[in-house]
Amino acid sequence: MEAISFKAFAITNEIDLNQIAIHCGIPKKFTWEQPLFLRGQILESILDKKINETQMVLVFSFGSIVFINHSQVVEITKVLNFLYSFEPDIDLKNLEKYTDDYSLHIKEAQPVELTDEYVVVPVYESFYPELISTVLAKSVALEKTEEQLGKIHDKLETMIDRLEKGRLRIGNKELARTTAKIVRHEYNTLAYIMILDKPDMTWTNSTANEFYDRMTEFFELNDRYKILKSKTDILYNIMDGFSTISHSIRGLFVEWIIVILIVVEIFLTILENI
Repeated sequence: MEAISFKAFAITNEIDLNQIAIHCGIPKKFTWEQPLFLRGQILESILDKKINETQMVLVFSFGSIVFINHSQVVEITKVLNFLYSFEPDIDLKNLEKYTDDYSLHIKEAQPVELTDEYVVVPVYESFYPELISTVLAKSVALEKTEEQLGKIHDKLETMIDRLEKGRLRIGNKELARTTAKIVRHEYNTLAYIMILDKPDMTWTNSTANEFYDRMTEFFELNDRYKILKSKTDILYNIMDGFSTISHSIRGLFVEWIIVILIVVEIFLTILENI
């Protein structure tokens, strides 16, 4: 059996699978953890050409898409343009920014071997394409989220520099915007990508469960999740500190205004009595 190729992209934060499924005539309501399979006649109608049974595209609700046995740029572009018609937030200009290539090789009498570029298994199982695609989809989605977290860190570093120079003047709107970015990051990572959730088949198939666990461990999904969670908690603590300092400064300013008004009032009273 020939090697099966995978190409994963993180193209946006969220994709409405049900809207696409209705358009494609797929009679199924998708939940967050279920990918949408584009294959057979549906994929042929999108590509406007015949394809073989091994070619398919998996679309994930958390904004990732995985092409299986699609190497032609034209085919990938057609599918992405099709998805863009449903999700205009898809960034078609920076597709290669968050991507990963992988392959599955079948070699009899050889144990499972995982590398950075491919995995080798002794016997082909129907669950391999979906499990590999799921891990790749989560990995590139995490890569995208990790970079977004870096931008938030840069923003906070600027605020810290201002604090060190004694020039911390942060309005409520700026605090709210920065906090919203952290909340969105946490939602995209911890809630929506669902790193800790496993595909349904792993609960009923021990071989699939073992393979998925090995893949997630090799791609360090759980470790990356924990690091992001820890960094997010630190960001919240920093924002709490900024909020406290900002409110204290405002409180001190108000107190000084009150003191000045009292002094002025006393001064005016003295002038009246002279």
